[in-house]
Amino acid sequence: MKITLATFLSLDGVMQGPGGPEEDTSGGFEHGGWQFPYAGEDTGAQIIRWFGEADAFLLGRRTYDIFAGHWPAVTDPDDPIAGPLNALPKYVVSTTMKSADWHNTTIVRSLDDIAALRARPGRELQVHGSGMLAQALLDRGLIDELRLWTFPVVLGSGKRLFEPGRVPTALRLIESATAESGCVLNVYRPAGKPSYGSF
Repeated sequence: MKITLATFLSLDGVMQGPGGPEEDTSGGFEHGGWQFPYAGEDTGAQIIRWFGEADAFLLGRRTYDIFAGHWPAVTDPDDPIAGPLNALPKYVVSTTMKSADWHNTTIVRSLDDIAALRARPGRELQVHGSGMLAQALLDRGLIDELRLWTFPVVLGSGKRLFEPGRVPTALRLIESATAESGCVLNVYRPAGKPSYGSF
């Protein structure tokens, strides 16, 4: 399976708490719900298409807890997001969890475990949000495709996907689109190490 990462970013790279004021207030973050004003049918249709390509989901502990607190209560099996999330295998990365109650969930402990999942046959092992996990996967070279929605808002604080210290990586743009709300989708695939030169 290829590992894909889909996430929402502010213009200054913040990915923390896009969905609601109480989603992630860690570090005193006060801008939760910043994505909501830009939601539209075109962005929703793209996200639904991606969910239809999943064979499994890989989530960080915080994102897993947020998802597990909401999606199991959406019981319509034909819902294009709840249906796959509730039915398909889910892998949550944690070194401290003892058990996971959400149907079809397996706890994984290490990046080596994730590399083994990636080596299995299948379509996509999807990561949604999950900032700390995404950073670790990027640094290990385990993400095959990045799907980044960038929204026209500057937040000035919050957790960023590309914090200082990331492993230098070149990316190749394979898809780009602009939504009516002004947010921009860019889809990238890793392209090895950056190259350098001089003018």
